[in-house]
Amino acid sequence: MSVTPDLRVMIVEDQALLAMELELVIGEAGCDVVGCAMDKASAFAIADRERPDLALIDVNLLDGMTGPQIAQKLVSDYGAAVVFLTANPEQIPDGFAGALGAVSKPFDEQTIRAVVSFARQFILHRTLGEPPRKFRLAPWLTTPPDDIAPH
Repeated sequence: MSVTPDLRVMIVEDQALLAMELELVIGEAGCDVVGCAMDKASAFAIADRERPDLALIDVNLLDGMTGPQIAQKLVSDYGAAVVFLTANPEQIPDGFAGALGAVSKPFDEQTIRAVVSFARQFILHRTLGEPPRKFRLAPWLTTPPDDIAPH
């Protein structure tokens, strides 16, 4: 039985094996993985070409701590939802750069599936479900300003 993918997902991760594992799990979760990037330039090139709905972004990449910059551009310029992947949660900017939240490394397939499901509900229905385990919800989602609608 084939399922038509309902989300276009981009992965920004500089560990090739982890990126490939994420691609497999996200594909099995019914998403279309539109590209994998290892740095800021590649991420922006993929985003310009593919217009992802969701991006999973490592905070610390080959070209430095550029994950938050990538997240901010994807949210503001493309309206994409973003989830940070990080082994160093203290490196996530205070405002989460518009991201939905963060997943701490190491994580397992079940966590990634749950995060994709959480993001899918937000993207498609603009509602928040129960945050998955090992997922830190962005502060702006718990107390959003009245005059600003979530992207």
